[in-house]
Amino acid sequence: MSDPTIRVREAARERGLSVDVRERPAASSLVEAADLLGIPPSAIVKTLVVKRSDDTYLFALVPGDRAISWPKLRAVVGVNKLRLPEPELALAATGYERGTIVPIGSTTAWPVFADERIVGERIAMGAGAHGYSLFVDADDLIAAYGAVVADITTESAQRG
Repeated sequence: MSDPTIRVREAARERGLSVDVRERPAASSLVEAADLLGIPPSAIVKTLVVKRSDDTYLFALVPGDRAISWPKLRAVVGVNKLRLPEPELALAATGYERGTIVPIGSTTAWPVFADERIVGERIAMGAGAHGYSLFVDADDLIAAYGAVVADITTESAQRG
């Protein structure tokens, strides 16, 4: 069986990005995933694919213990409407299933918006396949993708 993370690894190499992809057991929650990886929930960064009204997309990198602030993200992007697309649209836009999405190796290089709280951190994120996590220095990821860094999140209402 071939390694499902090859696309991510090759795309990272093409951008000069050092990543560490690790296999991990399935987790039923973000807190459980953080425990399995031995890191705080805030160090797991969710990559959310966000749909604009003109049918283009962007990636929002959100610390695991926070949620997108739609008003803040709309202001930074400069649009009035943004939404999370249906799973099949997210897959079509990125080539990745929900829960595995990462900007690295996306079938389209959509713009990346990173929450300012990840700057200077070593983060874990999706690795393009279920059962894997990718570790990367956030600053290197931000530089490799020319990400816009801004305050785009709010405290998460859910815990666990």
